[in-house]
Amino acid sequence: MSSNDNVNATTGTLGTDAPLRVDEPPPGSEGAFDEHRPPAAALVADCVHCGFCLPTCPTYVLWGEEMDSPRGRIYLMDEGLNGEPLTDSMVGHFDACLGCMACVTACPSGVQYDRLIENTRAQVERRHDRKPADRALRAAIFSVFPYPKRLHLMRGPLRLYQLTGLPRVLRRTGVLDRLSPTLASMESLAPNLGKAEAVPERVSAQGTRRGTVGMLLGCVQREFFPGVNAATARVLAAEGFDVVAPRSQGCCGALSSHNGREEEAVRLSRDLIDEFTAAGVDQVVVNSAGCGSAMKDYVHLLSDDPAYAERARAFGEQVVDITEFLARTPPVAVRHPLPVTIAYHDACHLAHAQGVRAEPREVLRGIPGLELREIADAAICCGSAGIYNILFPEPARELGDQKAANVLATGAQLLVTGNPGCLMQVASSIQRAGGSIALAHTVEVLDASIQGRSPESLGIPAALPSSG
Repeated sequence: MSSNDNVNATTGTLGTDAPLRVDEPPPGSEGAFDEHRPPAAALVADCVHCGFCLPTCPTYVLWGEEMDSPRGRIYLMDEGLNGEPLTDSMVGHFDACLGCMACVTACPSGVQYDRLIENTRAQVERRHDRKPADRALRAAIFSVFPYPKRLHLMRGPLRLYQLTGLPRVLRRTGVLDRLSPTLASMESLAPNLGKAEAVPERVSAQGTRRGTVGMLLGCVQREFFPGVNAATARVLAAEGFDVVAPRSQGCCGALSSHNGREEEAVRLSRDLIDEFTAAGVDQVVVNSAGCGSAMKDYVHLLSDDPAYAERARAFGEQVVDITEFLARTPPVAVRHPLPVTIAYHDACHLAHAQGVRAEPREVLRGIPGLELREIADAAICCGSAGIYNILFPEPARELGDQKAANVLATGAQLLVTGNPGCLMQVASSIQRAGGSIALAHTVEVLDASIQGRSPESLGIPAALPSSG
């Protein structure tokens, strides 16, 4: 900040009408950050506090609080670098960030907020003593979600619970909302589980072979949306690629990395690099936006690891979102007509973190008979943001409700996106709004076209016969 910038103590807004006054930290207190990868002062200095990020930031849109905007959080990082302690209030503002990276897209100065918030969160997890309830919730989440085998054990009980009809009763009565908003949020987000579709470890190319690609199975995607993985393998094979999906592959570390659990993220990323290196593939195709974002960023996560730094750089260059891969690969599989109207939702970690916006639309527009409609305020996050909708159910619900209203306003028959978290979040929000729309991953729509299936296969109700 320049010497004449200040933060109004009452409103929390940035201004230039008074000199900056910073209260001295209490005697004996520690500064916010240690020497291991603090938010870089040079990157902090890139922010000129212009405010272009404000209308794109979900928490600023919700609350209008300066410290819950990107430039406000960068101000707090600067305070920490200058010796201010890591207080509960400061951590609360960092925690409230969804990490959607819409501000990165909007920033005219090229501020690397993604790098700043990730390094800051790692500092928080190492140095801040969370309240017991928050600590316990985070521990429970990370004892399950990064472990596909543990998630698999949840499938049976969850499917049985859904078959009993209890979900409808609990949602109608609001019992869970009164007992625990966190449990209510988790229950409402759970997708309806169908029959599991396991992807073979190797799927052979159809027709002339064009190459060999690896495929990330993921954690939530593998267990809760197995149809997306199955569709991905079929599409890649139909386009002439051998698909290698090692069964032993684990979590990519995205949730851990995005939530400051650096040591865990490093361990998981090394294991995944080893797995796909041994598979000998040309590229690694990913169908989950958050996973792809983390995997492309291994080069930063492992930059000071002498054994993995160069391998991480090379691996990151191999990682590609399924829509990126298909958009740059001339199609050979025939696209059959699919007469359906869709609304495409930009997953934040695909559009903002990876810059992949045109490719999904290009893939979808290549399907005959398909009509694509855009969603209003598309840059604003739906509120999923990894585990944000579990940690902060109320603001996540507000964002989800806004997104659901904008989706339903398109009048589309089908909502399409490229991330499992978004599918769960928007489905829950649309159900809460009393609306009805089918939901699918981008690759499922393409798969239906290549296979020559009807719109009904995507969950779209059959049109009623004309009475005339």
